Amino acid sequence: MSVEQRLSELGITIPSAPKPVGAYVPAVVTGSLAFASGQANTVDGKPTITGKLGREISLEQGYDAARLAMINCLAELKAVLGTLDRVKRAVKVTGYVASAEGFVDQPKVINGASELLLEIWGEAGKHARAAIGIAEVPGGCPVEVELIVELQ
Repeated sequence: MSVEQRLSELGITIPSAPKPVGAYVPAVVTGSLAFASGQANTVDGKPTITGKLGREISLEQGYDAARLAMINCLAELKAVLGTLDRVKRAVKVTGYVASAEGFVDQPKVINGASELLLEIWGEAGKHARAAIGIAEVPGGCPVEVELIVELQ
């Protein structure tokens, strides 16, 4: 089954790649790896929710924001690769969580991104990961996620 078929089964639509808001490219391919630039929970360049986890944003909202950020990373990869069927496996996810003082559940937030990869690729979606609490994410978003994948 192709990745596009799997996404359709899951009811997930990959949007057009978000336009870079700085001096970077959406993704870089080098050797057998592709690196997707960090993405947040945006639709058409606008945050779907803003704030910090542990204050304005609930764990569930953060999880959903991380999932959307990962969908945006996949959009970047698709734009550069032409198709997500070129992805052999997920290698590494790094997630940044805008956290209020005392918030310590960053891994649970970034599960929104990680579990999406497992839904799509199964075993090949398993990856190394870092979930980091930070003061701010650009645009006031609660999360930013970046992705490294191995290519076929």
